[in-house]
Amino acid sequence: MPASSSGRYGEDAFPPGREGEGERIDYGALAYDDVTLAHLRALGAGPGWRCLDAGAGTGTVARRLLADAGVDGVLAVDRDVRFLAARPVPGLDVLEADVTAAPDAVPGSFRLVHARFLLMHLPEPERMVRRLAELVEPGGFLVLGDAVDLTGDRAPASPYTAAMRAMWQGLEAAIGTDASWVPSYPALLRAAGLESVGAGIHVPPLLPGSAISRFWADTWQRSRPAMLATGLIDDAGLDAALRYLDSPRCAALSAGLLTAWGRRPRR
Repeated sequence: MPASSSGRYGEDAFPPGREGEGERIDYGALAYDDVTLAHLRALGAGPGWRCLDAGAGTGTVARRLLADAGVDGVLAVDRDVRFLAARPVPGLDVLEADVTAAPDAVPGSFRLVHARFLLMHLPEPERMVRRLAELVEPGGFLVLGDAVDLTGDRAPASPYTAAMRAMWQGLEAAIGTDASWVPSYPALLRAAGLESVGAGIHVPPLLPGSAISRFWADTWQRSRPAMLATGLIDDAGLDAALRYLDSPRCAALSAGLLTAWGRRPRR
């Protein structure tokens, strides 16, 4: 985490107690859950599997592992479990814990350990990948998903591009969010001792009223102070970006979801 940032996701940005936060998370789930579940099921997730969903949020992936893949059980872990506890289902166990804390914060081992949109908000990514890999049982899988920023120097100038660049810089300054190392996931999984490493990227289309467009609009509104603090955008510019995002003129790439996986060798 950059030295200038001392905040945390869920505290200094996107607090779960703020009205509408669960809905914002679920917009992202609507955009990405089908792809995530396809990856997990392709790896074999199904009956007989006990799974860990770290940073589970509102629990959409955990519940679909149970309902769609038919896994035996899912331990859903988050620092704030109000959304998870509000929608209990058979087979879903909920643990309020900080995965960055002591090694025994999450007990046991699992056939599948999954974390999505978690590590990019945490310091020391290499340590966190190793920590999660230790929770995978022999022959099981670690699956990591995070955002890939596609608003680099060659991205055409637009209100959307200006807003996304301000968002990434603002969140990095406020809570340490850093998506720049996400493409190194496969290498980090290999360094953690995993094998059969693979990865893929999904970029949902930005269409007016779509789940991903509504997710970014809500995210910008909630991170407006951090975005304005960068000096890269002002209120008028952000309002213009919100209108552009909801218009048929929008021609831009959403942040992609990079999903990477590796299997722990059998003893």
